[in-house]
Amino acid sequence: MTTRLYAMCGDITMLETEAIVNAANSSLLGGGGVDGAIHRAAGPELLQECRLLGGCKTGDAKITKGYHLKAKYIIHTVGPVWHGGKSSEPEQLASCYRRSLEIAVASGIDSIAFPCISTGAYGYPAESAAEIAVKTVRQFVAAETPLKEVIFCCFSEQDLQLYQRVLNEPAAK
Repeated sequence: MTTRLYAMCGDITMLETEAIVNAANSSLLGGGGVDGAIHRAAGPELLQECRLLGGCKTGDAKITKGYHLKAKYIIHTVGPVWHGGKSSEPEQLASCYRRSLEIAVASGIDSIAFPCISTGAYGYPAESAAEIAVKTVRQFVAAETPLKEVIFCCFSEQDLQLYQRVLNEPAAK
């Protein structure tokens, strides 16, 4: 079975997909940007569950229920803060996507939506982040996987155009 990969512009908290990914901070207790929006939309139960998780390391991911979201699950991942690319940021960002997908598959999830991880307050250059996201997801789904769809949910039209361009480029061998 082939996994469908596509990009869209919208509010990740409104998506009707089995899981959404939260670009979280290491505390997992909410923050700004997409993290704050997901916590607000999911309701106070999310914060209660996140308090029990003991935080999360950069490049790793943890799963919770979706609570008041349309998505059944939230996979929280902590992206790297951009320090010029010389502090393992590309590897850490790729790990965010890989670990989120591993958790999704282990949890029986077949549809997942990602925001643009680390490109907001964490300052990761959007074009490089999009290339890493698409490459990592393509590598993951190249193996047999139960995932039916992976959505790159962009907040801006500019990010959407970037992801559409990267998705339309032939996969590098």
